[in-house]
Amino acid sequence: MEQEKLHDLLQSLTLQEKIGQLIQLSGEFFDATDISLGPQRKLGITQEAVDLAGSVLNVAGAKEVKRIQDIHLRQGGHPIPLLFMADVIYGYKTVYPIPLGIGATWDPALVERAYTNTADEARASGLQISFAPMVDLVRDPRWGRVLESTGEDPYLNSRFATAMVKGFQKNLAAGSGLVSCVKHFAAYGAAEAGREYNPADLSTPTLFQDYLPSYKAAIDAGVKMVMTSLTTLNGVPATADKWLLQDILRKRWGVDGVIISDYASVYELIKHGFAQDSTDAAAKALTAGVDIDMKSPCYANGLQPLVENGHLSEAKIDDAVWRVLTLKNELGLFEHPYGGATEEREHAQTLTPEKRSLARDLSRKALVLLKNNENLLPLNPHSNQRVALIGPYADEQELLGLWAVHGERKDTVTIKAGFSEYLPAQQLQTAKGTDIIRDRAMLEKMGVSAEQIGHIISGSNTEQSNHDQALAIAKNADIIVFAAGEHTLQSGEAGSRTRLRLPDNQRQLLAELRKLNKPIVLIVISGRPLVLTDVQDQADAILQAWFPGTEGGHAIADVIFGRYNPTGRLSMTFPYDEGQLPLYYNHLSTGRPENHSQHSGRFVSRYIDNPNKPLYPFGYGLSYGSVQYGELKLDSDTLAAAGRDELTAAISVTNTGAVPREETVQFYIHDQVASIVQPVKRLIGFQKVPIQPGETKTAALTITPDMLSFANRDGEFITEPGMFDLFAGPNSQDVHQTSFSLTE
Repeated sequence: MEQEKLHDLLQSLTLQEKIGQLIQLSGEFFDATDISLGPQRKLGITQEAVDLAGSVLNVAGAKEVKRIQDIHLRQGGHPIPLLFMADVIYGYKTVYPIPLGIGATWDPALVERAYTNTADEARASGLQISFAPMVDLVRDPRWGRVLESTGEDPYLNSRFATAMVKGFQKNLAAGSGLVSCVKHFAAYGAAEAGREYNPADLSTPTLFQDYLPSYKAAIDAGVKMVMTSLTTLNGVPATADKWLLQDILRKRWGVDGVIISDYASVYELIKHGFAQDSTDAAAKALTAGVDIDMKSPCYANGLQPLVENGHLSEAKIDDAVWRVLTLKNELGLFEHPYGGATEEREHAQTLTPEKRSLARDLSRKALVLLKNNENLLPLNPHSNQRVALIGPYADEQELLGLWAVHGERKDTVTIKAGFSEYLPAQQLQTAKGTDIIRDRAMLEKMGVSAEQIGHIISGSNTEQSNHDQALAIAKNADIIVFAAGEHTLQSGEAGSRTRLRLPDNQRQLLAELRKLNKPIVLIVISGRPLVLTDVQDQADAILQAWFPGTEGGHAIADVIFGRYNPTGRLSMTFPYDEGQLPLYYNHLSTGRPENHSQHSGRFVSRYIDNPNKPLYPFGYGLSYGSVQYGELKLDSDTLAAAGRDELTAAISVTNTGAVPREETVQFYIHDQVASIVQPVKRLIGFQKVPIQPGETKTAALTITPDMLSFANRDGEFITEPGMFDLFAGPNSQDVHQTSFSLTE
C-alpha cells in the first residue's frame, strides 16, 4: 500500500479501532468463529476489543493462520490484517541447540545461515515475527533463562545478535524472512540472585559497556522490533522507562520500529508499585514508548478513557498505530494477508534434509569437550569394544529444551539412534538406569500435574529394574557412556535454581558405575553451566552437550566416534561451586587481589573454603590432538589516536597432533589505568583457524583505538591514552601476553 493510502487508512479509523491495533492477544481468544467468552472474561476485556485486536501471540501453522485471518477480516469495519508473532527462539520445526550452545560455536556466519532456515520454515507456516534474539548478557547460571542467551561476553553476544537478526530478516522482502524482535530491553539478564523476574541494579558504565552493546548490535543490524524487559532497571520498570525507550532507543540510537511489551508486563507495572491501576499503567507505558500491549487488559480498557478525559492525546496513539500499520505494510499483508503461507509450502519447507544437515553441523560445533583423560575420546567404532550407553538421556527424545515451542520431540534423533549408526547391535547395549529426575516435591512446586509427574517419575519397581539393568550391561562392557543432565523443566523461564548439580539419583548411579573401574564418558545435557566439581573425577571424559536440538543424537555420536573433531568453546563460565556466583571472566580487580597483593595471608579477596577460579573458564574447550601456541607479537608497541591508527597482533599456532583440527584463537585486552576501572580482561576479537597435522598458521588481529574505548559515567564511550595489556590464547585463562601504549 502506498504511504498516502496508509495515512488515509489511519485517519479513517475510529479511536477504538486504533487502540485495537495496539492490543496483542494469545491464540485461545481466536479458538472458534464464535469466540469463547472464557479467555476475555479472565483478561477482563470486551468482545469488541478481541475483534479489533491487531496481533496474535504464538499461533502457528498455515491452516490455522489462514482460518483466524479469514475470520478476523470478516469482522466488518476496516479489514486490517492481523500480525502473527511467536517465540521462535532457536529453531522452528528444525530445532538447533539452545542459544547458550549456539554461543559455544563461536561461529556467527553459520548461525546466520541457521536463522535464515528458521525464518523460511516459520514464514511458510504463517508466522511473520519472531520474539528473538534474546541478547541479554548473563553472568549467573542460577537464572534459568541463561538457556536463551549466547553468554557472558558483550563482544561475542553482539556478534551473534547481528548474525541472528540478519539471518531472520535476510529474505524479508522476498516473503520468506521473519521480522526479528530483539529482547529484553534492557539488562533482564542481570536479575538479582539469578531469580526470575527480580530487579536489576547497574551502574551506568556497566550498563553501557557490558549490557547494552548486544541490543545496539541488533539495532545496527536492522532489527524491526524491540521487546521490553519484565523487570525493573535501577528502580524503574523497563516497560515504562522513558529514559530507556525514548532517550536511549528513540533519540540516541534512532530506533523508529515497533516497541512491544513482554507478556502482561504493562499490567505488572501495578505489581511493581509503579502504577496505581491499569489505566495509570496504560498511560505510563504508552507515554514511555510501548506501542503494543502483549496480553494485558491495560490498553484495551484504559486508553480510550485517558483520551476522552484529556489525560492522553490521540496523537500519541496515532504515532504508535502508525508504526504498527507501517510494519504490516512492509510485510505486504494488506495485499497478501497470509504472508505467503500455504499448507503446501509449509510441508515442503520444514525439516528438509538440507535443514537437518545444517542443524547437525551446528549442533556438533556447539558441543564442548571439557575433559579427555589419556585421549579416551574419540572411540573407535571398528575396535570391537563393547559400549554400554546408560542414563536417562541415552534413548530420550527430550533434547530440545524448554523454549523450542514449535519443535516436535518425535522428530528428534536420540543419542542411541546416533550411536547405532556407528556400532553394530552386538557392540551397543542401552539402559535408562534411572529417571532424569525423581524430585516429586520440586515438580509439584513448579505446578506440574500429578499425571505429568507420573510420566516423569517411574514407580519404585520400574526404577529398580532400570537400575539393575544398567549395572548388568555396564559389567559386561568395555566402555561406559553415561548420558546425564537436568530435566527440561529445570531450566528456561522460571527455572531459577540455587543448586546446580546433576540430580541426586543420577549422581548416585554414576558413583556406582565408577566402582566397576571401567572407562566412563559423561555426556551432560543441560540448559546452563552446571557445577560438575563432584562428578568430574568420576568420568574420564566429559562432553557438554546443552540441549542439542533435533539432530542432537547425530551430533553427539559424530563427536564421540571421531567423525567430527570438537571445536566448541564455552561462552559462559562453569563455576567450581554455586557460592561463587555470579562468576564471569571479565570482572574488575580489587585493591587486594588474591595474587600480587601488597597484603598476604587472610586479608586478600578470596574464599576460605573454595578457590576463586572457575572449574572451566570462559572460552575453554578441548579438541582431539594437541596444539602449541607461539609468541604473541605486535608490529608496533605504540598505537596513536591520530597518525598511526592501528596495529596488528599475531600469534602462531602449530598442530602438534595427528589429526586435523580447528583452533579458536581468542584475543583479550586490559587497560592498565583508566578513569573508570576496567576488567582484568575483555574479549576484542577471535579467529577460527583450521590446521592440518604438523602445520603452523598465524592468527592475526588488527587493533584500532575504538576497540580500546570504555563507557564513562554518562554512558559515553571514551578512549584514554596509556598502557594496555594484550592477551591471546585458547581461552580466557591460558594466554600469552604482551603490551603496547596508546598515545594522544
